Amino acid sequence: MTSLGLYLAKKSINKAEVARRTGISKSRLSQLTSNDTTKLRADELYLIALAIDIDPGEMFKEIFKELKLVR
Repeated sequence: MTSLGLYLAKKSINKAEVARRTGISKSRLSQLTSNDTTKLRADELYLIALAIDIDPGEMFKEIFKELKLVR
């Protein structure tokens, strides 16, 4: 499961409803939540955040919290 998948599961989000509200297909949403090699686009993240009434910046920070700058 991807970071997005874990995030949506933790929040008990209905993926079918997210797909309907965002226009992102159910199959694409399934890929985004289950396949680590699938790249999440910024526009998709933004639409998903709007659909579940979460601040996009906070969602971005949570999903990508493992990313760090190289020092």
